[in-house]
Amino acid sequence: MARDPGFYDYLPYDDRRPPIRWPGGARVAFWVAPNVEFYELNPPRNPARAPWARPAPDVQNYSYRDYGNRVGFWRMLDAMKRCNMRGSVSLNVAVCEHHPEVIEACAENGWEFYSHGTYNTRYLMGMTEAQERAVIQDSIDTIKKHTGQKLDGWLAPALTYTERTMDLVAEMGLTYVCDLFHDDQPGPVRVKKGKLTSIPYSLEMNDTIVYNVNLVSPRRYADILKRQFDRLYAEGEKSGTVMCIPLHPYLIGQPYRLAAFEEALSYITSHDKVWLATGREIAAHYNEHYHDAFAAAALPVGEAP
Repeated sequence: MARDPGFYDYLPYDDRRPPIRWPGGARVAFWVAPNVEFYELNPPRNPARAPWARPAPDVQNYSYRDYGNRVGFWRMLDAMKRCNMRGSVSLNVAVCEHHPEVIEACAENGWEFYSHGTYNTRYLMGMTEAQERAVIQDSIDTIKKHTGQKLDGWLAPALTYTERTMDLVAEMGLTYVCDLFHDDQPGPVRVKKGKLTSIPYSLEMNDTIVYNVNLVSPRRYADILKRQFDRLYAEGEKSGTVMCIPLHPYLIGQPYRLAAFEEALSYITSHDKVWLATGREIAAHYNEHYHDAFAAAALPVGEAP
């Protein structure tokens, strides 16, 4: 039986060489990843996973998430603008058709778009290679058509994959993925063709985990974000780290949650030596300067000391 997924090799955090240096001498590459999503009321059935907890039509859960595109997104956008923070949009590309006004607002503010699949209610598991290629190509084409941007990043819809996903996104020209949660620095992903990097995208900082799983208060979430940043900022003096805040507008955009998020965001962005980046920018810098050296130094997991 395989010991690990085989997507990455082992390189101890404590003494990696060369040390990562971010632009401008920054200690932390900081990025914010709003998940701009669309959930279908009654999507096609996937035998491996039901889209809703309640019988169809699950109006309760559908409308709860619809709040994000109608209301929560706009509050989140204003808070990020006040802190001069661009977003890297984890995009269900169907939003381009359902809510073009949201896409336009992101583009106007210089945000990056990367793919989170077509809908968050359509999963990759169980797809054939041809079907999965079609989903990736649709993301490439739709983002180019509606935003003019090249697609560089991938976060699988609802975090669902096949054994081919990493190889396919690399082969089709993408440069980074957010689906691996194994590190606080970027790292090479083992693929058959191309060059692919894993960019840290933290489940611990993700508002879905914080609010819906760990059931913490908004004030506690602000404290968590600050503590995460403080540790990564201190360690980043030795070798640059990455901090990500993944967000969902239907959660972070609730009126009573927004002030605590903005407080933490203001705290982080007010520090010197913080690179306010996008996922694409982090991946490009790492791929140019560190990917090959880290890949050469790492050991397969089975050979790790």
